[in-house]
Amino acid sequence: MHGLPRSSGILLHPTSLPGPFGIGDLGPAAYRFVDFLVEAGQRLWQMLPLVPVGLGFSPYASPSTFAGNPLLISPERLVEQGLLQPDDIARPPDFPEDRVDYDWVIVYKQHLLEKAYATFEAHPERVDETDFWLFCEKQAYWLDDYALFMALKEAHGGALWTEWPIELVRRDPAALHRARQELARSFRKHQFWQYLFHKQWMDLRAYCHERGIRLMGDIPIYVAHDSADVWAHPHLFHLDERGHPTVVAGVPPDYFSETGQRWGNPLYRWDVSRETGHHWWTQRFAALLEKVDLIRLDHFRGFAAYWEIPASEPTAVNGRWVPGPGAEFFETIQQKLGPLPIVAENLGVITPDVTELMERFGFPGMAVLQFAFDDDATSTFLPHNYTRNLVAYTGTHDNDTIVGWWRGANKTTLPPEVVARAKAYARAYLDLDRKREREIHWTCIRALMASVAELVVFPMQDVLGLGSEARMNTPGTSGPHNWSWRLRADQLRPDVAERLRSLTEIYGRLLPAS
Repeated sequence: MHGLPRSSGILLHPTSLPGPFGIGDLGPAAYRFVDFLVEAGQRLWQMLPLVPVGLGFSPYASPSTFAGNPLLISPERLVEQGLLQPDDIARPPDFPEDRVDYDWVIVYKQHLLEKAYATFEAHPERVDETDFWLFCEKQAYWLDDYALFMALKEAHGGALWTEWPIELVRRDPAALHRARQELARSFRKHQFWQYLFHKQWMDLRAYCHERGIRLMGDIPIYVAHDSADVWAHPHLFHLDERGHPTVVAGVPPDYFSETGQRWGNPLYRWDVSRETGHHWWTQRFAALLEKVDLIRLDHFRGFAAYWEIPASEPTAVNGRWVPGPGAEFFETIQQKLGPLPIVAENLGVITPDVTELMERFGFPGMAVLQFAFDDDATSTFLPHNYTRNLVAYTGTHDNDTIVGWWRGANKTTLPPEVVARAKAYARAYLDLDRKREREIHWTCIRALMASVAELVVFPMQDVLGLGSEARMNTPGTSGPHNWSWRLRADQLRPDVAERLRSLTEIYGRLLPAS
């Protein structure tokens, strides 16, 4: 599968790493986690989009699809560079250990990043200035728009770009030139923060590759309306003359939600994208492939057909299916970039056209064990029905943890008798005696390890056997618990690594010694 032999890996977003600064980052804890993966015999580290967070602190609602999240920049690495002093980070606030308090973290880390930029202004020799300018030049195709967008957002008190003066909404060249001159310091600051993220990420990536660890990133199909992408490329989206979406994305009603999900992202004008040779999309794939080895392509079914909701509708009920760009899209991009190492997120109601599109390009799909027992023995999510070209999961960032799912308060619109029948089937299928039920997470991990699926991936919460309190996201809700779970340093125990390594070895997925 995309050059990765039979193997296994862990899903953990970098924000969930431990550390003293309120949020996981690209510093020492990230390197310790890579060491843990090696000790546990894993080959893959999967994560969510590495972009700045947006509405609800979601990495799927970012102000940029190209930028890195500045909150992931390691303060300790900045001290090593001389951009911060040891005293600057000696007494961090008493942040919670097990979750990210984003409001608090943003204030604290932005203060540190502002200080690092001020140091760079006063002592530019503390970074390789030539390297910085080469980075800005190479990344200018997205970085210039992003840096100006963020500078303008700061200047307008965080207002949506559609609320800025009309000449900026419409990107009048004279107005953009004037803004870039007036906001030159803020513009350069955002370029600099992206440079810092890039350097720290590429160092971590090199460390992963040296240790035999591959990285799987994530491309959400849609981008946030309040983003540099939509502001800079309005012609690619269904917008009115003031920049507001006319139709928005979502999914129809299903057993998670009686009214469906109205995500609210603007929808693409695929005809316009096709006329450009899908240039922006090609850049998007190429940019992420500089950072990672595999890409999980979110909501893959939207490339076959997508749910279009009039922007005036409050829910997703009154939407309609519209054909997506289909095979022509992937053919065009592969002509430019070569075979794409894509894992297709094909969850939900999947129609034959979606399966046909995946098979045409050899993209492996996903199977989630938690969904396997709602049906009968023919379910493609059951391990005995797996194919080799597949990525199997105990759960994803949108699921409850295995322990939380088994204990049973997970949100579903399924009738209680259906849930009870699924649990009874799972009990029989997994041969759950008292011990195996007490360790339901290890029972499920073993079931996937033993399958023929070339790649199996486990959220870190499932490896640790944590309950619903450790859930990463609950779709269709917003609140302080989404996207905030964090790992504690003392949870990366040698006995956990040893047990995972043992199963990895038993089922022929072990990473050879490097």
